[in-house]
Amino acid sequence: MPADGLSQVFAALADPTRRDMVSRLAAGDATVNQLAEPYRMSLQAVYKHLKVLEEAGLVSRPPGPQPRAVRLERDVFDEVGGWIEQYRRRAEARYQRLDSVLRAINEQDSGSRVMNEQKGSER
Repeated sequence: MPADGLSQVFAALADPTRRDMVSRLAAGDATVNQLAEPYRMSLQAVYKHLKVLEEAGLVSRPPGPQPRAVRLERDVFDEVGGWIEQYRRRAEARYQRLDSVLRAINEQDSGSRVMNEQKGSER
């Protein structure tokens, strides 16, 4: 996914209403009226939210007469998930390196402490 497409997806998901719509569509397709039910906004406002989600490629509505089902486009989430996963792997690798360094320091400190204790008991 191009960077500008990724920016569009994240911008679309920045709004809590749109995230909620995506969450609801994850359970299954719905008409615009069904999506609009829980919100205290006009149907026109719901259509504006859907337009943002459509332009980002997150949802689609097949052409044809109303009512048309709004469908979640899972491929976009696979692409976004892949992008996020690469950074998660990098962070995990950094944490593993840090764990190794801390373990080595801890072992070194333990070894020094044992040697000091032995020297103290010899006196």
